[in-house]
Amino acid sequence: MTAASPASERRRPRPGSLERPVNGRLYRATWAFVTVPLLLLAVTVAQPAALHTPTTVAGFDAASAAATAEDLATRFPDRFPGTPGAAGAESWFTHELATSGFDVQRDAFTATIDGRTTKLVNLIAVKAGRSPQEIVVMAHRDDNGTGSGLDDNASGTGALIALARSWAPNVQLRAPSYSIAFVSTDGAEQGALGAAHFAAEAIRRRNVVAVINLDSIGGKGSPRLEFGGDTTRSPAPGLLETLQSTLGTVTRPGALDQLISLAFPFNAYEQAPFVSAGIPAVTLTTARARPAPVSKTKRLHLVPLGQIGNATLDAINALEQGVTVERGPSSYLYLGRRLLRGWLIELVLVAMLLPFMAAAVDLFARCRRRRIPISPAFRSYRSRLAVWAWIGLLFLLFAALGFLGSTGGRPMPLNDVRWPVGALLVLVLLGIAGWLVPRDRLRPHRPVDSEAELAGQTAALLVLSVVGLLLAATNPYALVFLLPCVHFWLWLPQVQTRPRAVRALVLLAGLSGPTYLVWTFATHYGLGWDAPWYIAQLFAVGYAPRTLFVIALVWLAAAGQLFALAGNRYAPYPAPDERPRRGPVRDLIRTLILAQRRRAALMERSGAARK
Repeated sequence: MTAASPASERRRPRPGSLERPVNGRLYRATWAFVTVPLLLLAVTVAQPAALHTPTTVAGFDAASAAATAEDLATRFPDRFPGTPGAAGAESWFTHELATSGFDVQRDAFTATIDGRTTKLVNLIAVKAGRSPQEIVVMAHRDDNGTGSGLDDNASGTGALIALARSWAPNVQLRAPSYSIAFVSTDGAEQGALGAAHFAAEAIRRRNVVAVINLDSIGGKGSPRLEFGGDTTRSPAPGLLETLQSTLGTVTRPGALDQLISLAFPFNAYEQAPFVSAGIPAVTLTTARARPAPVSKTKRLHLVPLGQIGNATLDAINALEQGVTVERGPSSYLYLGRRLLRGWLIELVLVAMLLPFMAAAVDLFARCRRRRIPISPAFRSYRSRLAVWAWIGLLFLLFAALGFLGSTGGRPMPLNDVRWPVGALLVLVLLGIAGWLVPRDRLRPHRPVDSEAELAGQTAALLVLSVVGLLLAATNPYALVFLLPCVHFWLWLPQVQTRPRAVRALVLLAGLSGPTYLVWTFATHYGLGWDAPWYIAQLFAVGYAPRTLFVIALVWLAAAGQLFALAGNRYAPYPAPDERPRRGPVRDLIRTLILAQRRRAALMERSGAARK
């Protein structure tokens, strides 16, 4: 008998075999469908037009705004909601505008802060115009109580007062085209509570033309535009382009950051509630994705303060010409001075799901042709999904009872992330108890052949296809987190016989989407290791959509099955004649009772030995 040559030993398995079950040719061919929406996206790139900005006669007085800000920060350094400093800042702001002839209105409301019902107050001064519709200039006056709050946000409050004085009733007698509302909000550091309350009123009245928010505008950084929302919406591009053209040197979130913000809507600034309501709104700041957690600013920088103040004044004058702010597409991405339309980006993301789905369905068809039973694999997945559903129900129950935080649907403070250790410990213990119920039926009791492993992978990949369709129906932008997962994990059947390090590398590459989301919260928002819990809390308080939470549970069960396969810990769900007589619940109860009896017997023996 002739020995096999080294070349024949290294020969690759044939396509369609158990070692190479994925149809690579079909997968590559289906990518052709992605080119159509990509071409549409390329030919529909638009450049929004800025509003006509008239020449401003009286410029913004940056020195006066800085002096006003320093006065507020010196008198009331601690303006945390509900404190004497907050009440003092309220009286101070009212007095500053009352001397200019404004009738300052108080809009009081309550919110839960640190587990206590706290009274908050928005202050509103209106320069009446010929139209009841309003241009809103806004800044929050509260701070987090960890410093003087000079930059965050006495600087914005000082600029707000300086702008209001230029339109004061005893200075400018002419009524503008639109009314101008100068709004000092409360509770911004606690999840933009004041802005959300004012936005709810604006939605009801439908009278707000545009909102310009001033936040931390006296730092040493260059002016920056923030325009993300609480939902998958973007503000009017004309307002954004106007502010960008008047500011000159300005930064804004990059294209990838904008895409992540649409995929998982979150923003640390107060324009977010207005953008989500379809009201054109933007924040001007010198900070980054969020203001500094601890205010160490000892002096304000007049150059960026003056730039932002003058840009706001120019934008007000442009809007005062009676120009209607075009709402534009509901969402888009800014690239340089051009924008990409959101619905086409969504179409591209959905098209990028098609190659995976075609290959997964073809894999299922090959299993059927080989008469490989799939139902045990789906039942195994069902048991895993039941465990994650149990954990999810416990999580939502704990959230409804207030054990995981309560903010009335608004995000928690970024500078004070709290881990409810006791509640989480109980949640983990109950989750482990739920896992013990199906554990015996999910662990391998005998060697699992290649066909059963392929069935388990096929079932999990089909579930991931369903997850992709659910995301496409709810928020197509969220596919950016799923696409790396499906396109890497599709090849797990091909590497099942490879070394464990190769399988681990493919698994970790598939997790790059969710990992990038966590990394964004950890770095951009300065949360560090608190980022995973902060994201979980967004679901707990109802800020993040519950539909995405349910979809995440379905994804986790599929990921668990693929991880078990890669770690050689997978077993198909046993047939009726392979199951033990006792069910998993009875077996668990029996194990607990026997353990209790053994513990009692051991204690009796040790007591007898002492006697």
